[in-house]
Amino acid sequence: MKLASLRALNVERAARRAALLVTDLDDGSQRVVRETEIPGDPLADILSRHLASGRSGLVEADGRQFFLTVQAPTVRLVIIGAVHISQALCPMAAALDLSVSVIDPRTAFATPERFPEVPLVPLWPDEALAGPLPPLDRYCAVAALTHDPKIDDPALLAALKAGCFYVGALGSRKTHAARQERLLQAGLSPEQIALIAAPIGLNIGAVSPAEIAVSILAQIVSTLRAAHLRVAKTGAPA
Repeated sequence: MKLASLRALNVERAARRAALLVTDLDDGSQRVVRETEIPGDPLADILSRHLASGRSGLVEADGRQFFLTVQAPTVRLVIIGAVHISQALCPMAAALDLSVSVIDPRTAFATPERFPEVPLVPLWPDEALAGPLPPLDRYCAVAALTHDPKIDDPALLAALKAGCFYVGALGSRKTHAARQERLLQAGLSPEQIALIAAPIGLNIGAVSPAEIAVSILAQIVSTLRAAHLRVAKTGAPA
Protein backbone atom coordinates (compact mmCIF):
# COMPACT_ATOMS: atom_id res chain seq x y z
CA MET A 1 0.00 0.00 0.00
CA LYS A 2 1.29 3.44 -0.89
CA LEU A 3 2.08 5.82 1.94
CA ALA A 4 -0.39 8.46 0.76
CA SER A 5 -3.17 5.87 0.66
CA LEU A 6 -2.28 4.62 4.13
CA ARG A 7 -2.36 8.13 5.53
CA ALA A 8 -5.74 8.85 3.95
CA LEU A 9 -7.19 5.60 5.31
CA ASN A 10 -5.81 6.33 8.77
CA VAL A 11 -7.54 9.71 8.79
CA GLU A 12 -10.87 8.06 7.96
CA ARG A 13 -10.30 5.28 10.48
CA ALA A 14 -9.56 7.75 13.28
CA ALA A 15 -12.75 9.66 12.46
CA ARG A 16 -14.81 6.43 12.31
CA ARG A 17 -15.75 6.98 8.69
CA ALA A 18 -15.88 4.28 6.02
CA ALA A 19 -13.62 4.30 2.97
CA LEU A 20 -12.47 1.96 0.22
CA LEU A 21 -9.02 1.55 -1.24
CA VAL A 22 -9.25 0.91 -4.98
CA THR A 23 -6.16 -0.74 -6.43
CA ASP A 24 -5.87 -1.05 -10.22
CA LEU A 25 -4.16 -4.41 -10.72
CA ASP A 26 -3.18 -3.53 -14.27
CA ASP A 27 -1.00 -0.53 -13.47
CA GLY A 28 -0.74 -0.64 -9.66
CA SER A 29 -2.34 2.76 -9.12
CA GLN A 30 -4.34 3.34 -5.97
CA ARG A 31 -6.97 5.77 -4.79
CA VAL A 32 -8.97 6.13 -1.61
CA VAL A 33 -12.70 6.66 -2.04
CA ARG A 34 -14.40 8.06 1.03
CA GLU A 35 -17.91 6.91 1.82
CA THR A 36 -19.48 10.23 0.85
CA GLU A 37 -17.56 10.28 -2.45
CA ILE A 38 -18.92 6.98 -3.74
CA PRO A 39 -21.91 8.40 -5.71
CA GLY A 40 -19.57 10.39 -7.96
CA ASP A 41 -17.09 7.59 -8.56
CA PRO A 42 -16.93 5.67 -11.88
CA LEU A 43 -17.25 2.43 -9.89
CA ALA A 44 -20.10 3.73 -7.74
CA ASP A 45 -22.41 0.70 -8.05
CA ILE A 46 -19.64 -1.78 -7.35
CA LEU A 47 -18.27 0.24 -4.43
CA SER A 48 -21.77 0.57 -2.98
CA ARG A 49 -22.30 -3.19 -3.01
CA HIS A 50 -18.94 -3.91 -1.40
CA LEU A 51 -19.41 -1.31 1.31
CA ALA A 52 -22.89 -2.67 2.06
CA SER A 53 -21.51 -6.21 2.39
CA GLY A 54 -18.42 -5.06 4.29
CA ARG A 55 -16.27 -7.37 2.18
CA SER A 56 -13.10 -6.68 0.25
CA GLY A 57 -12.50 -8.44 -3.03
CA LEU A 58 -11.50 -8.59 -6.68
CA VAL A 59 -13.77 -6.93 -9.24
CA GLU A 60 -13.67 -6.26 -12.97
CA ALA A 61 -14.93 -3.14 -14.75
CA ASP A 62 -14.34 -1.81 -18.27
CA GLY A 63 -11.91 -4.61 -19.00
CA ARG A 64 -9.72 -3.83 -15.99
CA GLN A 65 -9.27 -5.63 -12.70
CA PHE A 66 -9.40 -3.85 -9.37
CA PHE A 67 -8.97 -4.99 -5.80
CA LEU A 68 -11.29 -3.24 -3.37
CA THR A 69 -10.22 -3.00 0.24
CA VAL A 70 -13.17 -2.07 2.41
CA GLN A 71 -12.42 -0.17 5.60
CA ALA A 72 -15.44 0.38 7.79
CA PRO A 73 -15.56 1.34 11.47
CA THR A 74 -16.18 -1.45 13.93
CA VAL A 75 -19.89 -1.52 14.66
CA ARG A 76 -20.67 -1.03 18.32
CA LEU A 77 -23.69 -2.49 20.07
CA VAL A 78 -24.53 -0.76 23.32
CA ILE A 79 -27.05 -2.78 25.31
CA ILE A 80 -29.03 -1.03 28.01
CA GLY A 81 -29.96 -3.53 30.68
CA ALA A 82 -28.23 -6.63 32.01
CA VAL A 83 -31.31 -8.79 31.46
CA HIS A 84 -31.89 -12.34 30.18
CA ILE A 85 -32.24 -11.15 26.57
CA SER A 86 -28.90 -9.37 26.91
CA GLN A 87 -27.24 -12.55 28.12
CA ALA A 88 -28.30 -14.29 24.92
CA LEU A 89 -27.63 -11.29 22.69
CA CYS A 90 -24.04 -10.61 23.76
CA PRO A 91 -22.38 -13.81 22.46
CA MET A 92 -24.45 -13.72 19.26
CA ALA A 93 -23.37 -10.15 18.56
CA ALA A 94 -19.75 -10.94 19.38
CA ALA A 95 -19.87 -13.80 16.86
CA LEU A 96 -20.69 -11.17 14.20
CA ASP A 97 -17.68 -9.09 15.29
CA LEU A 98 -19.77 -6.36 16.86
CA SER A 99 -18.12 -4.54 19.75
CA VAL A 100 -20.53 -5.14 22.62
CA SER A 101 -20.94 -3.38 25.95
CA VAL A 102 -23.69 -3.50 28.56
CA ILE A 103 -24.85 -0.56 30.66
CA ASP A 104 -26.89 -1.13 33.80
CA PRO A 105 -26.67 0.72 37.12
CA ARG A 106 -28.22 -2.29 38.86
CA THR A 107 -25.08 -4.05 39.99
CA ALA A 108 -27.02 -7.11 41.12
CA PHE A 109 -27.71 -7.82 37.45
CA ALA A 110 -24.56 -6.47 35.79
CA THR A 111 -22.10 -9.05 37.08
CA PRO A 112 -19.16 -10.80 35.41
CA GLU A 113 -20.72 -14.15 36.31
CA ARG A 114 -23.79 -13.38 34.19
CA PHE A 115 -21.81 -11.63 31.45
CA PRO A 116 -18.39 -13.29 31.12
CA GLU A 117 -15.93 -11.41 28.92
CA VAL A 118 -18.44 -8.61 28.25
CA PRO A 119 -17.52 -5.01 29.14
CA LEU A 120 -19.97 -3.97 31.86
CA VAL A 121 -20.62 -0.36 32.80
CA PRO A 122 -22.47 -0.22 36.15
CA LEU A 123 -23.60 3.39 35.72
CA TRP A 124 -26.74 5.22 34.67
CA PRO A 125 -26.75 5.58 30.87
CA ASP A 126 -26.30 9.35 30.84
CA GLU A 127 -23.21 8.94 33.03
CA ALA A 128 -21.82 5.97 31.08
CA LEU A 129 -22.28 7.60 27.68
CA ALA A 130 -20.68 10.82 28.87
CA GLY A 131 -17.65 9.15 30.40
CA PRO A 132 -16.24 5.61 30.31
CA LEU A 133 -17.64 4.66 26.90
CA PRO A 134 -16.62 6.34 23.64
CA PRO A 135 -19.17 8.79 22.22
CA LEU A 136 -22.06 7.31 20.28
CA ASP A 137 -22.02 7.80 16.51
CA ARG A 138 -23.80 6.54 13.40
CA TYR A 139 -21.89 3.25 13.51
CA CYS A 140 -23.49 2.44 16.85
CA ALA A 141 -26.59 0.40 17.62
CA VAL A 142 -28.38 0.92 20.91
CA ALA A 143 -30.84 -1.62 22.34
CA ALA A 144 -32.82 -0.53 25.40
CA LEU A 145 -34.07 -3.63 27.19
CA THR A 146 -34.84 -2.79 30.83
CA HIS A 147 -38.52 -1.75 30.63
CA ASP A 148 -37.52 0.96 33.14
CA PRO A 149 -37.95 4.51 31.77
CA LYS A 150 -35.41 5.86 34.24
CA ILE A 151 -32.77 3.69 32.58
CA ASP A 152 -34.00 3.31 28.99
CA ASP A 153 -35.12 6.87 28.22
CA PRO A 154 -31.76 8.64 28.75
CA ALA A 155 -30.09 6.07 26.51
CA LEU A 156 -32.71 6.52 23.79
CA LEU A 157 -32.32 10.30 23.97
CA ALA A 158 -28.55 10.04 23.62
CA ALA A 159 -28.75 7.51 20.77
CA LEU A 160 -31.22 9.52 18.71
CA LYS A 161 -29.32 12.77 19.20
CA ALA A 162 -26.08 11.04 18.14
CA GLY A 163 -27.64 9.65 14.94
CA CYS A 164 -27.03 5.98 15.77
CA PHE A 165 -27.92 3.80 12.79
CA TYR A 166 -30.12 1.58 14.97
CA VAL A 167 -32.12 2.41 18.07
CA GLY A 168 -34.46 -0.24 19.48
CA ALA A 169 -36.54 -0.48 22.62
CA LEU A 170 -38.26 -3.41 24.29
CA GLY A 171 -41.94 -3.10 25.17
CA SER A 172 -45.46 -3.38 23.85
CA ARG A 173 -47.12 -0.82 21.60
CA LYS A 174 -48.91 0.58 24.64
CA THR A 175 -45.58 0.90 26.46
CA HIS A 176 -44.05 2.58 23.44
CA ALA A 177 -46.93 5.06 23.16
CA ALA A 178 -46.19 6.24 26.69
CA ARG A 179 -42.49 6.32 25.84
CA GLN A 180 -43.17 8.53 22.83
CA GLU A 181 -44.96 11.06 25.01
CA ARG A 182 -42.05 11.18 27.44
CA LEU A 183 -39.50 11.65 24.65
CA LEU A 184 -41.59 14.42 23.11
CA GLN A 185 -41.62 16.16 26.47
CA ALA A 186 -37.84 15.68 26.63
CA GLY A 187 -37.43 17.67 23.41
CA LEU A 188 -37.18 15.06 20.66
CA SER A 189 -39.08 15.59 17.43
CA PRO A 190 -41.71 13.13 16.15
CA GLU A 191 -39.34 12.34 13.25
CA GLN A 192 -36.56 11.37 15.65
CA ILE A 193 -38.87 9.26 17.79
CA ALA A 194 -40.18 7.47 14.71
CA LEU A 195 -36.68 6.05 14.18
CA ILE A 196 -37.00 3.83 17.25
CA ALA A 197 -37.59 0.17 16.44
CA ALA A 198 -40.38 -0.64 18.87
CA PRO A 199 -41.40 -3.26 19.67
CA ILE A 200 -37.77 -4.18 19.17
CA GLY A 201 -36.66 -6.89 16.72
CA LEU A 202 -38.01 -8.42 13.55
CA ASN A 203 -41.45 -9.99 13.85
CA ILE A 204 -40.52 -13.67 13.84
CA GLY A 205 -42.87 -14.74 16.61
CA ALA A 206 -40.04 -14.77 19.14
CA VAL A 207 -40.94 -15.90 22.66
CA SER A 208 -37.83 -16.93 24.59
CA PRO A 209 -34.98 -14.54 25.46
CA ALA A 210 -32.74 -16.27 22.91
CA GLU A 211 -35.36 -15.96 20.16
CA ILE A 212 -35.88 -12.28 20.96
CA ALA A 213 -32.11 -11.81 20.83
CA VAL A 214 -32.06 -13.40 17.35
CA SER A 215 -34.81 -11.05 16.18
CA ILE A 216 -32.94 -8.01 17.52
CA LEU A 217 -29.64 -8.99 15.96
CA ALA A 218 -31.29 -9.71 12.60
CA GLN A 219 -32.93 -6.29 12.66
CA ILE A 220 -29.61 -4.63 13.50
CA VAL A 221 -27.83 -6.35 10.59
CA SER A 222 -30.65 -5.50 8.18
CA THR A 223 -30.65 -1.86 9.25
CA LEU A 224 -26.86 -1.64 9.01
CA ARG A 225 -26.75 -2.97 5.45
CA ALA A 226 -29.55 -0.64 4.38
CA ALA A 227 -27.77 2.33 5.96
CA HIS A 228 -24.52 1.52 4.10
CA LEU A 229 -26.38 1.34 0.80
CA ARG A 230 -28.21 4.59 1.44
CA VAL A 231 -25.01 6.51 2.16
CA ALA A 232 -23.15 4.92 -0.73
CA LYS A 233 -25.90 5.82 -3.20
CA THR A 234 -26.63 9.35 -2.00
CA GLY A 235 -23.45 10.49 -0.26
CA ALA A 236 -25.54 11.66 2.68
CA PRO A 237 -24.95 10.36 6.24
CA ALA A 238 -27.25 7.52 7.24
